[in-house]
Amino acid sequence: MTQRNRSQRPLTELQQKILDFIWRKKEVTAEQVREGLLPKHPLKDSSVRTLLRRLEQQGCLDHRLDGKTFVYRATAPTTSHAVNTVRQLIERFWSGSAEQFVAGMVDAKVLSAEELRRLAKKVKD
Repeated sequence: MTQRNRSQRPLTELQQKILDFIWRKKEVTAEQVREGLLPKHPLKDSSVRTLLRRLEQQGCLDHRLDGKTFVYRATAPTTSHAVNTVRQLIERFWSGSAEQFVAGMVDAKVLSAEELRRLAKKVKD
């Protein structure tokens, strides 16, 4: 699998929780991540390190060395990952059509007519 393909995969729920934790804390060690996931996700140290390595391979994280300890940080802000996730959803469920996506959100009453008008105004500006 190429680097490009890995970065296109959607995050698992646990990967997303780890990334959310890192966004909140800015920089973290694997041990801090492991402790931050407790008690809901009791993971072994090796499992946390594997998850962090995979997030790094996907381009979500990078690390620096502090002595012998890896210190991880997110490579992009939350909005960047949110946009990529929405793009993946549009590709997967609406064959790449943002118009069908928005129409579906209106039909399902996720977006109101007023919200749609504000979005249309933003597109025009």
